[in-house]
Amino acid sequence: MGMNLLISNDDGISSLGVRALANTLAEAGHEVTVVCPDQERSATGHGLTLHQPIRANPVAAVFHPSVQAWACSGTPADCVKLALWALLEQKPDLVLSGINHGANLGTDVLYSGTVSAAMEGLIEGIPAIAMSLTSFTSQDFTAAANFAQTLVAQLAEYPLSELLLLNVNVPAVEPHEITGVMITRQGIRRYVDVFEKRVDPRGKTYYWLAGELLEEIDDAETGMEHILTDVQAIRENYITVTPLQYNLTSLHGLTALQSRALKIVL
Repeated sequence: MGMNLLISNDDGISSLGVRALANTLAEAGHEVTVVCPDQERSATGHGLTLHQPIRANPVAAVFHPSVQAWACSGTPADCVKLALWALLEQKPDLVLSGINHGANLGTDVLYSGTVSAAMEGLIEGIPAIAMSLTSFTSQDFTAAANFAQTLVAQLAEYPLSELLLLNVNVPAVEPHEITGVMITRQGIRRYVDVFEKRVDPRGKTYYWLAGELLEEIDDAETGMEHILTDVQAIRENYITVTPLQYNLTSLHGLTALQSRALKIVL
C-alpha cells in the first residue's frame, strides 16, 4: 500500500542523498513530495526563519517524474513547517529527512538539521524517520535508500503504536558487510571545539570552527546499559535505529528535585 510521504533534508535540494531516497520511494509506489533547502543547511539545528520572508520555488527534472519538489530558502525545520501549512493539500502519513551525507549519532542529533526536519514532523503529530549514511565521502546511497524503502513498507503495514522519530544511521560499507539492524539507545559524542583565528584582507578577525571528535562517553546509570548505543553499534557495522522524542524532561532529574526541599526566594 502506497503512503503519502514528505521528504526534506539539510544537505540541500541538489544532494545525491535526497534524490536517492525520493526516487527509490517513488518507484516503490509511494506518493512523494520533496521540500528541501535551496542550499546546504547542515548543523542548523531546529532554527526557524522569523525576520525575513521564506521563498519556495518548484523544482523539475531532478527527481522521478511523479515527485513534486520545491527548493526553499529557509532552514530544514522551515521546509517541513512550510510544506505542512502552505504547500501540501493533505497531511502526509510520514515525514522523512535525508539521506544525510554523514552520521547523526549520539548528541549530534541536537545540532542536526536532518534530525530537526524530521522532529518538526513529529511536533506536528506525524511519525518521522531521519536517515543518515555514516560517510562524508561515499556517493553510494543505495543501501540506505533500500533500507528506507523496507522500513517505510513495514510501517505502512504495522504502524508504530506511539508517536516516534526513528533516527537511522547506515554504515558506509558494502552491503554484504552490514552486520544487521539493531535497535539502539542514543549515545554521547563529545568534541574538542577548536576555533581557528584568521584575519581577512581588510584586517578584521574571524574564526572557523574546527572541532575534533573524542571517544564516546557512555551515560552511566541510565538503567539501559544492556542496550548498545548507536555509536557502539555502528562500529560493528549495524544499521542503527534509535527512537527519539521531543520531550527533553529528565525523569531522573525530576525525581531527584522532587525529593529535595527547594527554597525559592522571590
